[in-house]
Order: sequence, then C-alpha cells, then structure tokens
Amino acid sequence: MEHKRIIIEPVTRIEGHAKITIDINDYNEVEDARIHVTQFRGFEKICEGRPYTEMPALTARTCGICPVSHAVASSKACDELLAVRPPKAARNIRRIINLAQMVQSHALNFYHLSSPDFVYGFDAPKEDRNIFKLMQTHPHMAKDGIALRAFGQKIIESLGGKRIHPEWIVPGGMSHVVTKEQAQTILNELPQAFDMAQRTLKYFKENLHRFQKEVDAFGNFETLFLSIVGKKGQLEHYDGLLKLIDAQGNVIEQNIEPKEYKTYIGEAVEHDSYLKSPYYIPMGYPQGIYRVGALARLNIANECGTSYADEAFEVFKNINNGKPLLSSFYYHYARIIEIIYAIEKIEILLKDPKTFNENIRSHAKINRLNGVGCSEAPRGTLFHDYSCTQDGVITSMNLIIATGNNNLAMNQAVKQVAQTFVNPLDITDGALNKVEAVIRCFDPCLSCSTHAQGIVSSFIEIRDSKKNILQTIKRN
Repeated sequence: MEHKRIIIEPVTRIEGHAKITIDINDYNEVEDARIHVTQFRGFEKICEGRPYTEMPALTARTCGICPVSHAVASSKACDELLAVRPPKAARNIRRIINLAQMVQSHALNFYHLSSPDFVYGFDAPKEDRNIFKLMQTHPHMAKDGIALRAFGQKIIESLGGKRIHPEWIVPGGMSHVVTKEQAQTILNELPQAFDMAQRTLKYFKENLHRFQKEVDAFGNFETLFLSIVGKKGQLEHYDGLLKLIDAQGNVIEQNIEPKEYKTYIGEAVEHDSYLKSPYYIPMGYPQGIYRVGALARLNIANECGTSYADEAFEVFKNINNGKPLLSSFYYHYARIIEIIYAIEKIEILLKDPKTFNENIRSHAKINRLNGVGCSEAPRGTLFHDYSCTQDGVITSMNLIIATGNNNLAMNQAVKQVAQTFVNPLDITDGALNKVEAVIRCFDPCLSCSTHAQGIVSSFIEIRDSKKNILQTIKRN
C-alpha cells in the first residue's frame, strides 16, 4: 500500500516560510511529521569579504523582526575582535534596546500570531483565527498588543536610530548618547506599558485551564535547556555565561564562556530544510536535543531580579514544584513574564546615572582574528562567530540562530501533536491548526535562521493532470 502524506503549506502566523509534512502509514496512523524551512538567507557567505565595521548593521538585515538581536550579538563579536569592553553607558543602552525588542517581539507573537487561538479556540473557524477578528470582538486586547509593540519599537528608534534596523549599535559600544529628555519620554510611557503587560498575564493565567489537552501534547517531552544566566544565576539577556540543565533541573554544564560554544554545540544539516540542527555534542546527534528561548530561560534562572516579574516567576515555577516545565505551550506564559521583566529593567537602567555618561565607545584596531558574540534574542540564545584578517576583513562567519537551536525540538513537537490530534480518516482544520500552533509556541523567526549549506537547493516536480508525480529533478 502506498503511504499517504499530508502537507501543510505554508505554515501560517509565523515569521518566515515553512511547510509541515505528516506521513501516514499503512494502518492510517501518523508515523512521522516534520517541519521544512524552505527559504535560504545565507548571510554566513554574504558577509565574507566585508569589513567588520559593517557587521552589526549588515547582519541585522537578516530579519525585520529581531534585528536588534543580531546587532547586539554582532557588535559583541566585533568587541572581541577589537579586544575591548564597551563603556558602562554603552552596555546599558545596548541592554535597553535589546529589552525593548524583547517587549515588541513577544507582544507580536502573543497578540498578533497566537491570541486568536486562545480567544476563539484552536478548533474555531479559520476565518476567525486572526488579529482582524480580534479587533472586532476584543478591541482592548488587540489595542494592547499594538500599543506594546509600538512601545518597544519607539524605544529602539529613539536609542538605536531606526525602528527596524537600528544603526547606532556599533563595534566598541554605541555611536549616540542618550539624553535625559529621551529617557523621560520613555519613562512617561512605562506605566501604561506595564498595565498592559499585567492585563495580559492575568488573562492568560485565568484561561490556561481551558487548554489542558494542548499543554499535555504541545511539545511536552524531556529535553535539555540552554540559556545565558547572570553572575548569580538570574535571568539575563545581554551578557553572562552559558548554562545547560536537563529535564529534571539538574545542571549538565555551567559557567561556559560563549567563545567556547563549539566544545558543546555541534551543527547538523538535514536534506529537507535550510535550518541547521544544533545539538549538545556529548549526547550526539540527534539525541542531544535542547531548547532555548523564554521557557528555557525561566526554567534555568533562579530569579528574574525585578519585583513584579519575580512574583509572576514564583507562580510559574510552582506549576511543577520548582522543576522545569516541559510543555512548549508554556513558552507563551514565559514570554509574558519576560515582557514584565523587560519593562521593569528598562526603568531601572533609565534611572541609572551611568546610562547618560558621554563616554559610549571604546576605540581600537583589530587585536584578535576571531571573536564570538552571544546574547539572548526573544527566541533564545544567539551566536555570532567571526574570523577576520588583520585589516578587519571578514574571512568566515558562523551563525547559530536562536530558532535553529530549537529545530530538533520543533520537529519532535510537530510529530507529537500530529500523532495526538490528527486522525488520518477524519482530517479536520482544527487538528491541522494545532500542528501549526505548536510551531507558534516556539515563535520561530525563520527569516534569519536559514543558513544551512550543502543540501539540495532546488526540486522540480513534473506532475500529470491529476497531480501525480511523474518525475523529480534535483539540483545541488
């Protein structure tokens, strides 16, 4: 008997392009499911031969959703090439901009991409599962999502020069100071942003019980978790050391300098996706599966370090009696807590007198031929690894994008959801939406994550009038 295949293309309400294939066996059971990332960006090659000074602005162009993450990680890699530590004011400004991106990006995922499922249900008519319907039935929620995004973007524009691709984050620090007038404008908007984040948290907690089936099956399995942590083990997004725990919360690795990442993280390439598959080297591929992002960060951290976020964090941790939460559905919960944390942290940094120091950039020539920059993007741990000549020309680059770190977990998650909810004898739109929705839990940014090389670059399928495949031509 010929095996059947269900294809979901495109995957909707995500950033970038992908499809999902669900394979059905002879017994009409879901045998496997995979996500295929179908676009190729290739910035690892594009950047070769360019001067290091262009890297923060150039690599930010890999994406219009999380460009700040790339600018921050890139500038940190360039700091390493120069062998400098940016002044405190510059580090504070970079942190603020990165936290502002955390707010706008998390708000985008929760309100615009995911909230229709929470409000109307995963089995609701597909014409209702969108932000436009939400504007009609829940205008206050839709307005909160729009306003929170705008709040984060305005901070990025004010302190980074542009709302989408900020250019003031540069090797050695920042190119522009922050004025007290700029800071006060942001501080004036913080209370409203905080209230919106608190309303979102309240709504999610009150409605979480409605989705127990999804909690149980949406990427609910044992993996490792990876993130940066601060010096005291607290939540950290800009600077720190890497920590890896297992599904029970046991420490596997800690105090890892980001520049040593290749000792612990390997990269595999699959034939059917332009998204690389990183893995934990001691466990091998594909057994060395781990997750990154908001859920991983809260599973690993011992505290957030701000008052209201810590209150929410304590409730979050108690869901599983202090042990890591394994269901990827909880990514949504974790993102809301991080929004609250980011708003509180921005206020702290804007009230720090050191933020306004006019010394914002360290200048030097190339002092190292290799530099690694690492930070926490909204979607997880991000690595920029550069090699250059003595004149500062990039000779090679390796990018491990946050979404790539989650690739193995996303594939396992779509399989779990498909096997739980998809009945091959009665395929419903709601069931297929759940398969897509588990991808939205990870909030993948596929636009900036596709750099895998060495795979088949194109397929040509010749079909007859009934769409049966007569011939497949592959070009490498």
